Amino acid sequence: MYLVTGGAGFIGSNLVAALCARGAEVMVVDRLRDGEKWRNLAHHPIAGILPPEKIEDYLAARPPVEAVLHLGAISDTTARDGDLVAAVNFTLPLWLWSWCTEAGVPFLYASSAAVYGDGALGFDDDASPAHLARLRPLNLYGWSKLAFDRRVADLLARGAPAPPQWAGLRFFNVYGPNEYHKGRMASVLYHKFREVTAGRPATLFRSDRPDIADGAQARDFVHVDDCVDAMLWLLDHPEVSGLFNLGTGTARTFLDLVLALFAALDRPAEIRFVEMPEDLRGKYQYFTEARMDRLRRAGWTRPPTPLEEGVRRTVQEFLLRPDPYR
Repeated sequence: MYLVTGGAGFIGSNLVAALCARGAEVMVVDRLRDGEKWRNLAHHPIAGILPPEKIEDYLAARPPVEAVLHLGAISDTTARDGDLVAAVNFTLPLWLWSWCTEAGVPFLYASSAAVYGDGALGFDDDASPAHLARLRPLNLYGWSKLAFDRRVADLLARGAPAPPQWAGLRFFNVYGPNEYHKGRMASVLYHKFREVTAGRPATLFRSDRPDIADGAQARDFVHVDDCVDAMLWLLDHPEVSGLFNLGTGTARTFLDLVLALFAALDRPAEIRFVEMPEDLRGKYQYFTEARMDRLRRAGWTRPPTPLEEGVRRTVQEFLLRPDPYR
């Protein structure tokens, strides 16, 4: 039995699909609400669904959990309710860390590239307390993820007990199937696909920095399959613990992404630049690029999915189909 929080979400549901394909039993912790999020789970024989507020009662009964994979979070980078974000993104994972420590269960959790802020200090997944203290996230979400990373580092530095295996994964810009419920927080690829297939140009933010051209803002775009593969690899290698970036190691521009989309659709490119929304100014990452040497040195060898190939697969194997869910 694997416990996957956020298991009906984007990355979580892709992980659930992979675990179910292995024949594992998976307990999903999530809220489905009244939208289409349930479709992310519809193709797979899950063991059950728990609302997040029931997780403590469930684990108190000491079920036979093989590992806890904590992907649930408030991931909205514009979130403003600090108490709610702290409760969900800091207090809950800390409780899960303690439970896994006491129960002797591996604990994998989602951190985020948002901890790196504007990238001025680089993208080094150094887990030392001194390095983590230097990072300056741009928003509440990034702070909450960094706060938990720092608490883990502090506990380890103090010699406190820890789960038998633990791994924090700093996901960079993930894209792929099953993110359709995310609204504004869905990937740029999904938003641009919807614009283009509705007959409109693909819109991109103008740059408000003189040193970066419109469309030249760059991110480390990583396909969700790569992320799932890394998590499965960690589960198969319980001797590996640590804080790890999870990207491709190569930044690509938003213009690259959109051109790959038009190629996947076999359409001529039509792009229009628009002003950046006011609530993103000063909080927008213009460049991200994961340093991948730590996870590679640990033994994960999967080559990154090239952007053009990942976009083609996402568009042609999912987005263009009547049922686009994995």
